[in-house]
Amino acid sequence: MKVFRVQTKSKSLTLALMVSAILGSAVAVGCADPGNASDEASNGPTELVQDPSSGLWFEGERHFANVRQLTFGGNNAEAYWSPDGTQLIFQSDFAGINPQGCDQIFVMNVDGSEVTPGSQYQLASTGDGRTTCSYFLPDGRILYGSTHEGSLECPAPVFSAEGRYVWPIYPDYDIYAANPDGSNTELLIGGEGYDTEATVSPDGKWVIFTSTRSGDLELWRYEMATGDVLQLTDELGYDGGAFFSPDSKKIVWRASRPTGERAEVYKQLLAEDKVEPSALDIYVADIDGSNVQRVTELPGANWAPFFHPSGERIVFTTNHHVIDTDPRVFDMFIVDLDGSNLEQITHSGTFDGFPMFSPDGKRIAFSSNRNAEDPRDTNVFVADWVD
Repeated sequence: MKVFRVQTKSKSLTLALMVSAILGSAVAVGCADPGNASDEASNGPTELVQDPSSGLWFEGERHFANVRQLTFGGNNAEAYWSPDGTQLIFQSDFAGINPQGCDQIFVMNVDGSEVTPGSQYQLASTGDGRTTCSYFLPDGRILYGSTHEGSLECPAPVFSAEGRYVWPIYPDYDIYAANPDGSNTELLIGGEGYDTEATVSPDGKWVIFTSTRSGDLELWRYEMATGDVLQLTDELGYDGGAFFSPDSKKIVWRASRPTGERAEVYKQLLAEDKVEPSALDIYVADIDGSNVQRVTELPGANWAPFFHPSGERIVFTTNHHVIDTDPRVFDMFIVDLDGSNLEQITHSGTFDGFPMFSPDGKRIAFSSNRNAEDPRDTNVFVADWVD
């Protein structure tokens, strides 16, 4: 177990490394409670524990410490921080908290304490239909995508065809706002076709989302004050999974740019409400869609991007490095906005993705197959971030 002593005022690591033995299960990876990480950082040096015997941290993950697992079993993903850094909102199909059968939205406290009496998880969606892509609004409400007004049942699953792995683009998806306890649900962004993948700018002025309202999967920006929408992208291909920079002046997203035969396949699948996410790259632009820059030009699927707290780097999920050996493995990488200084962050050998930095930039939430009882389980984790 490596224990790094961090000088929080200078934000630099000392050169000393202490190596100690693990004395039974009483020594946990999360020795410092992530829920109190900010307080500890302001009071003095904090031990950052990196323990390869735990199954939560792996050799080479130099940017992670004090890794904590917050969900246990099923598929739990896309965990995003509340503005005050005390809660996460996420989607789950785990029968232990969600008997409905397909993803619903839940809120949990980052420190693992009960969010409602007797439970660490609060249902935040209606419990009907299928949900995805939830986020906190600055006014204390939440938003998420749901199909529940189209049908109370889970929509039929979409299976890969002709050797292609595809994602469903359910046209019943609309974007709803609600209180974190699921009350006062109201339609925020709707209309014909697919509307979801919504996230909120840190300044609270904008919501960015993906929609088929123009006939293609494009990014749109919704103004909270007026309800006005602006189309941000217009090239053929899937544009989605967008997030704002910390200063609310830029956006980052994943996109495909099919040409030739791939373009025809893309259009055919889209007509069937499907998209093939096998060739995606990361792009950034200003929040009005101008000054588009392609950040990555890598094989495979490069997706789930998020800005580093500096606003100068992007953390994202990718299988480019294993595309020829095991494309089912995904890791998180970080890269400069110009595509330089590409660095691998995770090394679990399974799936690691959906990274999001806490509002204060000191922690990172992510989803992973690491430490899973069933290899197919995806759980939510939080780690202290070491620059």
